[in-house]
Amino acid sequence: MMNTLSSTPEWLRAEHETGTTIMAVEYSDGVVIGADSRTTTGAYIANRVTDKLTKVTDLIYCCRSGSAADTQAVADIVNYHLNFHKMDTGEEPKVKTAANIFRELCYNNRDNLSAGIIVAGWDKSEGGQVFGIPLGGMLTRMPFTTGGSGSTYIYGYVDSNFKTGMSKEECLKFVANGLSLAMSRDGSSGGVVRLASINKDGVERFVLTGDQIPKFYEDF
Repeated sequence: MMNTLSSTPEWLRAEHETGTTIMAVEYSDGVVIGADSRTTTGAYIANRVTDKLTKVTDLIYCCRSGSAADTQAVADIVNYHLNFHKMDTGEEPKVKTAANIFRELCYNNRDNLSAGIIVAGWDKSEGGQVFGIPLGGMLTRMPFTTGGSGSTYIYGYVDSNFKTGMSKEECLKFVANGLSLAMSRDGSSGGVVRLASINKDGVERFVLTGDQIPKFYEDF
């Protein structure tokens, strides 16, 4: 009897990866987060409109890169813990509480997970906050951060264009431009640009498609 698994091409049997570009930046009243939408299985694009901006609570989101299965599972577990935390305290969880649960899960399971995560959101104690959790489970709060395979292409752009005290509109443009630049260079990043602004009033989401995605060069 033929082994159907061994006869299937390796690129079809590969793990679903959100080889990706994710970004987040703080502004005076909240945060802006963004991601591309390409999910790959080996060399095959399994989904071109993935939503990598995942709700954790009403005012806290995470941006996911790495294994789609791993990052979805970790986000679900954090959501589960924070729901109990909210019931116990009667208050909305803090962003750093969510970030530390992500950090503990990613660090304790670092040998088994492929998960690079950005946690961002707003709480009444410290306002808008961005935390980066790269592979391995280190946790760092930063005014802005990038992640995923496409981030290596845009270090020059983000370092030269970030400035403190940007407005929400400036942050949305900053993230959209960074994601567009990465998508034009990184084969694992593509699709549409998904953005979200999170502040005390809630979450406002945006999707840039087609000609709405910023362009920095003319097609030959």
